[in-house]
Amino acid sequence: MKPKKPVHVAVTRKILPGKEEEFKTALRNFLGESFIQGGVQGAGMITALPGAASNEIGILRTFANEAQRDAFYNSKLFKDWDAYAATLTEPAQYRNLTGLEAWFRSPNQPPRYKMALATLVGVFPTAMLLAVTLIPVTLSWPLAVGQLVIAVVMVALLTWVVMPVVTKILGGWLSK
Repeated sequence: MKPKKPVHVAVTRKILPGKEEEFKTALRNFLGESFIQGGVQGAGMITALPGAASNEIGILRTFANEAQRDAFYNSKLFKDWDAYAATLTEPAQYRNLTGLEAWFRSPNQPPRYKMALATLVGVFPTAMLLAVTLIPVTLSWPLAVGQLVIAVVMVALLTWVVMPVVTKILGGWLSK
């Protein structure tokens, strides 16, 4: 049986005027409490930069699988939180993240063509860098081993170095 993949959910809430601090404090507390629910593997809050006029909050959650996601959203803990949050925000918007959009941590997901172009901006120079640095080193290795090392380095660089920089630099364009 094939192991189930983690499920990522993006939630966007628009806070009612004057309720910003109350909601942020309540959300921080709820995020911590939510880890007692089985299957919750990660949660985070995305706020606007200090001084920005946005009153939207993004919440990213990762679950072990779809069953755990469904159990969380059907739990008393979540339903109580959702009822309380509804007094502080407009109705929440939920999106399952299925691919590249998981790199683009924004409450407003960019169109797929922008995500693809931003990814190309990150992948192409990274591939070129690896072509001149790692490929010459791995040429004498067995093909599968050399390709595995290159793939591991590529994924690590994209995940923790390149894509965070690309999405920060292109942030304005991605959010339009």
